[in-house]
Amino acid sequence: MDNEDPLTAAKREFKEETGYEVSGEFTALMPIKQKGGKIVLCWAVEGDFDQNEVKSNTFEIEWPPKSGQRKSFPEIDRAGWFAFEEAQQLINEAQRSFLIETLKFLT
Repeated sequence: MDNEDPLTAAKREFKEETGYEVSGEFTALMPIKQKGGKIVLCWAVEGDFDQNEVKSNTFEIEWPPKSGQRKSFPEIDRAGWFAFEEAQQLINEAQRSFLIETLKFLT
């Protein structure tokens, strides 16, 4: 949304993609730049939710490609709680620094 504060946008997107409203004391993490050039902002916040109750919004794309058919897919396919080592393997490589930076707050 135009002129939306980045943290407000992050909270809105989290709710859209999980069905949970996140609140608490947010700590801004260092932004990263992904391979495609996208700048990603991230915040750490303490919270909890039932991974089995996650309800994602959907997006629509042409599928299969060039078929002329449009299908809806969830923004996220599943949620889970992972040990640090496993999370490092599952997260986008460019975003691993978010995990490392957040770990510093927990130790």
